[in-house]
Amino acid sequence: MRILFEEHQYRADEIAEEVKDICPLHDIEKKISISYVGYFYNPEIKDCVFILPKVLLKDEGDKEVVANIPKVKDDNGEERSVTPEDIVSPEGQQRCLTKEYRKFIYEFAVWIYRTLSVYRHQHPASNAIYYRPMPQEGSGKRQKTSTFLDVILSLIRFNRENQSFFLFTIKNLHSGNNKINWTRTINHSQCFIQGKETVYLDPVNKKRCINFEEELFVIFFSILNYLNENYGFNAPINCQYELIKGKRFAAYMNGMGKVRLKQIRYKYFSDKTLQMWDMCYAFFDSAYRIAVNVNQKEYLLAKSFEHVFEAMIDELIGENDIPKGLKEQRDGKRVDHIYTYDALTNDDEQRDQQIYYIGDSKYYKNGHKLGRESIYKQYTYARNVIQWNIDLFMDGGNQRKGWTDEEKKDYADDKEKYGKIRLRNDEQDPLTEGYNVIPNFFISAFVNENRSYVEKENIKPHDDNGDNTYISSQFDNRLFDRDTLILSHYDVNFLYVVYLYARNKSAEKTEWKRKVRDIFRKEIRKVIEEKYDFYAMKAKGNPLAGEQFIKDNFKDLQGKLYRPYDDKNTYLLALERKEDNAKSYTYSMLNDFFEIEKIDHLGTNPTPTLDEKVKTYQEEHPYTPTPNDWLPRYYLERYANEYFVIGSYHDQAHWDWITGKNDRGTLIYNVRLNASRSGTQVKSHIRKLKPRFAILYEEGHERENRYHVFRIHDYAEMTEDRMRKALYPREPKGEYFIFRFDEEISFGRLDIAAYISHCRQEQGNEFVASAPLYSKGEELMKYK
Repeated sequence: MRILFEEHQYRADEIAEEVKDICPLHDIEKKISISYVGYFYNPEIKDCVFILPKVLLKDEGDKEVVANIPKVKDDNGEERSVTPEDIVSPEGQQRCLTKEYRKFIYEFAVWIYRTLSVYRHQHPASNAIYYRPMPQEGSGKRQKTSTFLDVILSLIRFNRENQSFFLFTIKNLHSGNNKINWTRTINHSQCFIQGKETVYLDPVNKKRCINFEEELFVIFFSILNYLNENYGFNAPINCQYELIKGKRFAAYMNGMGKVRLKQIRYKYFSDKTLQMWDMCYAFFDSAYRIAVNVNQKEYLLAKSFEHVFEAMIDELIGENDIPKGLKEQRDGKRVDHIYTYDALTNDDEQRDQQIYYIGDSKYYKNGHKLGRESIYKQYTYARNVIQWNIDLFMDGGNQRKGWTDEEKKDYADDKEKYGKIRLRNDEQDPLTEGYNVIPNFFISAFVNENRSYVEKENIKPHDDNGDNTYISSQFDNRLFDRDTLILSHYDVNFLYVVYLYARNKSAEKTEWKRKVRDIFRKEIRKVIEEKYDFYAMKAKGNPLAGEQFIKDNFKDLQGKLYRPYDDKNTYLLALERKEDNAKSYTYSMLNDFFEIEKIDHLGTNPTPTLDEKVKTYQEEHPYTPTPNDWLPRYYLERYANEYFVIGSYHDQAHWDWITGKNDRGTLIYNVRLNASRSGTQVKSHIRKLKPRFAILYEEGHERENRYHVFRIHDYAEMTEDRMRKALYPREPKGEYFIFRFDEEISFGRLDIAAYISHCRQEQGNEFVASAPLYSKGEELMKYK
């Protein structure tokens, strides 16, 4: 077998005979580059030529060498790497390749054949595959070949074309097996007489003790069973023999098969059984040469193997039912792989939030670096996906002008199906205006040093000088921004992908798809965790107070916050990783108002921990009136002409609301504006008086002369609905006038109980116990 490598630059005189039928031209430097993957039979050299994918090559200095092969010694006795030119011929393979690597090449040929065959059947309209049927065994001009692939295909073809031969022969072998030979039975068996009956317990039938022809069938069908189970072929086995499997068949593969076939070699006479013996022996000894007809050429070649690689990856990780605007984008670009899966930011128990994953296959040699063009294009794919998602929820129709009826129908179907996936969900997160992180990645191939098809780690980050991540952003430190795009690069075990795709077993592919999507999610999470510190946070006081704080500081927090959790009062904060983010301006600003929990790994649910912290904080920091002696001291004489409002609060719950357990976490006091209720106030009158201070006592306890004095900062008005949002402890009715306080102060000891009693006597029947009173400072001086 001749071995060539895809896209390697060979000297024309070195491989002219091997490739003149498929690549007759060379460049001006007398170089030939073969842009195929696969194999073909060349009758001129009377051998098969196998063209291996370029992923088995790597760059070493200014030349290409074969990866993962032990070095050889040159004519001077110095070690050097094996080049593609070294192993073109069988003699070079024998000299430069180990026995294990030659075995790997033979098996790899079968896997590539299966891969191209599966692709050819799944994409019949593709122009990437060139195919011509295999040569037939038989009489006439014959030529020998040792290609393992030819042996396997010959076995499968023989089985397919000789079903009637198998059925007829096996039927004849078994005919008469159960008929008793009475002559031999009477002569050689002991009988027993019971009454008038003679009984023979050990009758002799006509079956031969050793049926060598039947044993050949057992070996033949055992080989087919091995090919079906290990390479994914679908060769029918229409027999009821107990086949050789497991460890017994492994022993046959390790030499016992050749020994046993030699022992029964001269028991066959028909052409068919001799042909079967030839193929079985060739299978167990790849050095044995099988006769094939060379009158016709054979080939199975992939002209553009990058399309095959892309199809393999998409089959194993992608999603078929994708809208045109995502897969085939409206600017003419086409995304290799896109699918929906669990978002990166939500916890692992929360499986209902999904995001788009965007991937691009890169069929490169080992260690090949990405070009700037590829990176730029991948960013464009993500931007197009973001715009498509935005357009999906545009109700104005401006994005759909000039659409055909079919396009409008596709839009309606997409909105119904993908309506739950929102990169910026204004329904659930209108506050932060943050965009969810879009996983965006490249996939290229690698081959393990041990050339294993199945490894524990079949996916690993691509090592591009110690990094595999690219970031594009318009603003610094804004992860949750539509212009911040993170691009990762991963390598997948090429042999495993070939193995899985070639077997074409849906259950295996489904299981791999689930695993690989989890792996990509986990690996991309690692990427952003290396670039950013993540914190979960929740308002220490009322949640609405936290919302108001974010609104007031939106410019400083834009792109840093997102709400991915079921509990919408819990926020996710992302800050670019620095030496000490806990001392940054953003963190310090938020720490005064929120409980903050560092998240080491995305995927955990921080809400229970934060809830416990908030509960503890509120228990440890209830509003406690400052002792009267410690309050700032004011003098009534200085405010003789200023107005004071003297009002009551209903109970402890009302007092807690006044002193901070409201949506703003501030000191406020409310009076009624609803004209239908007793104690109502006229807001124009209040604004005209402009009260500077408020004196509050508990309703029904005014005789105890316990009160609090606050300095009024400003005024506001609240609707009934706004009072509910402010967590007013009673059912609000109508509008309210709000006094907002700065701090609690003291005017010394005042006899407020006496002042209220005086007002009750003076107003008579017009006095309303729950209504606030207004008095100048000079009037209150009488009650010091």
